[in-house]
Amino acid sequence: MEEQNDNQLNIELSEEMAEGIYSNLAIITHSTSEFVLDFIRIMPGVPKAKVKSRIILTPEHAKRLLSAIEENVAKFEAANGRIRIPDDNGGFPMNFGGPVGQA
Repeated sequence: MEEQNDNQLNIELSEEMAEGIYSNLAIITHSTSEFVLDFIRIMPGVPKAKVKSRIILTPEHAKRLLSAIEENVAKFEAANGRIRIPDDNGGFPMNFGGPVGQA
């Protein structure tokens, strides 16, 4: 007889969802009952950006996500070296750090 683990969770991932959504900006807001994470893609020279995905979490799940991300960043850095973040003015680099295009 095959033993079934009661704690096992079967997660389905469609092909479309597996492709993922690219985001280079996240905006996080919160209330007393939830955290809202908006993932945005901004492009150089385009003055308007759209929210590509919104995730709404309870405060408890937000804290679990924070712990999971910290743990995974630590594992990544142990294998690949420290992730460096330029210490300009703390803002988002709107010019993407590359050359400015001209027509």
